[in-house]
Amino acid sequence: MTSTINKKVLMTVLILGCFLSTLNQTLLNVALSSLMEVFKVSPSTIQWLATGFMLVNGILVPITAFLMKRFSTRQLFISSMVLLLVGTILCAVAPSFFILLIGRMIQAAGAGIIMPLMMSVVMFVYPAEKRGSAMGLIGLAIIFAPAIAPTLAGFVIDYSSWHWLFIGLVPFIVIVILLALKYLVNVSEAQHAELDVMSVILSTVGFGFILYGFSNAGSKGWDSPIVVSSLIVGFVVVAIFCVRQLRTDEPLLNLTVFTNKTFTMTSIINVLVTMLMYADMILLPMYLQDGRGFTALDAGLLLLPGAIVNAFMSPLTGKMYDRFGAKPLFIVGLIFVIPSMWVVTDLNETTSFVFLIVRTIFLRIGLSFLTMPLNTAGLNALPKELITHGTAVNNTVRQIAGAIGTAVVITIFTFQATKHVTNLSGELPAAGLEQIKTLAAMYGSSDAYIFMTVLGMIALVITVFSPTRKQGKVNDSI
Repeated sequence: MTSTINKKVLMTVLILGCFLSTLNQTLLNVALSSLMEVFKVSPSTIQWLATGFMLVNGILVPITAFLMKRFSTRQLFISSMVLLLVGTILCAVAPSFFILLIGRMIQAAGAGIIMPLMMSVVMFVYPAEKRGSAMGLIGLAIIFAPAIAPTLAGFVIDYSSWHWLFIGLVPFIVIVILLALKYLVNVSEAQHAELDVMSVILSTVGFGFILYGFSNAGSKGWDSPIVVSSLIVGFVVVAIFCVRQLRTDEPLLNLTVFTNKTFTMTSIINVLVTMLMYADMILLPMYLQDGRGFTALDAGLLLLPGAIVNAFMSPLTGKMYDRFGAKPLFIVGLIFVIPSMWVVTDLNETTSFVFLIVRTIFLRIGLSFLTMPLNTAGLNALPKELITHGTAVNNTVRQIAGAIGTAVVITIFTFQATKHVTNLSGELPAAGLEQIKTLAAMYGSSDAYIFMTVLGMIALVITVFSPTRKQGKVNDSI
C-alpha cells in the first residue's frame, strides 16, 4: 500500500498542519504581559493561556495511540485541524479572558493529536533506512515553529493588535484543511477498538496534575501546597495508571515499549535535551528583558537566526542519520550543545547581543543533531505494532520534560537571583535597588545555565556508554 502513496504530497500537508499547531504552543509567550493589561488580570491568571494549552495538549497525547487505532488518518488529521480552526477563530474574536482561554484549550485539543500522528505516519510509510530523512523534514515544523513564534508575536504586539496573532493564522489553517480534503490519503484504516474509560480518566487526572504541578512550581515555589499536592496526586495516579496498563490486554498506552533498551535510552536522553531546549527558550529572554532591558521583540529576534539555521539543518541531519546511524549524531550534537550552555554561565552587563546570537546558532545546530534523530532511533527500534504507542509515549515524555525543565530553571533563577540581591546589597551599598535587581537577574541566569551545562554532560555520558550495533535496515540501537 505504501508504494501507491504520494509521500511528498502527504508530508507537505502533514508538515504544514504540524507547523501551525506547534506555532500556537509558544505564540503567546511574549504577549502575556500585554494581554494582562488588556483583560485586567493577574500574572497567575494570564499564565493559564500557556499552562492551559500545555495541560490539554499533554492530557490528549497518551490517548492518541487509541485514537490512531480507532480512526483513519484522514479523520484524525482533518478533525484536529478543524479543532485548531475553531479555537483560533474563538481566540481572534474573544471579548473576554475566559473566551480566550476556552479558545486556547480548543486549539490545544487539535494540536495534541498532530505530533504523534505525524510520527506514526512516517514510521508506517517509509522504510527504516529512509525514516531519518522524513523525520528531519518534520523537524522543520517541530523546532522551527516555536523558535520563530516569539519574533512573530513580538512584532505583532509592538505594531498591531493582539487579535492579529490569531486572525493571521485563520486563512493558513483553512488552506491546510482544503489541501487535506483533496490530497490526504489514509495510511491506516479505522479498526474496532475498545476504549478503557478508566485508563482515560487515570491518564487525564495523573498527567494533568503532574503537568500542572511542574508548570506552577517556578512561579509559586516548590513548597506551595498547590504544587506539592498536585505532584503527589499526579504521581500516585500515574503509578496506578501504569499498573493498569501492564495488566490489561488492551492498554491505552502500551508501556512494554520500555522493555526495549534502545527506546528507553533514547527516551532518557530526550528528557534531558527537551529540558535544556525549553529552559533556554525561557531563560534567555528573561536575562535579556529583566537583566538588560531589551524588548520582547529584541528577545525574539535574537532567537530567529538560530531558528533559521535549525530549519536548514534538520533535513540534513535526517539524511545523516540514515547514513551514519544515531550515536555519532548524538555525540556531535552534544559537543555543540554543552559549550553553548557553558559560555553563558558568566552573563553580565557587557555580554554582547551578537555574541548571544552566535551562541544560540551553535546551540540550534547541536539540537538539530539531537531532537528528530532521538525520536527516529527510539521508534525504529520498536516492532510495527508498538509504533503508535511509542509515539504517544515519546510525546508524553517530551511534554512532561518540558514542564520540568521550565519549572526547575525558573526555580534556580529565582532562588539564586534572590540570594544575589542580598549579597549585592552588602557589597554595593551605594547602588540603587533597581540596579541591584538587574545585576541579580543576570547572575541568576548564569547560575541556571551551570545546571543546564551539567544536564548536557549527563546526556553525553549516557550516549557514550550506550551499546552500539552496526547500522542495518532497522536502527535498533544507538
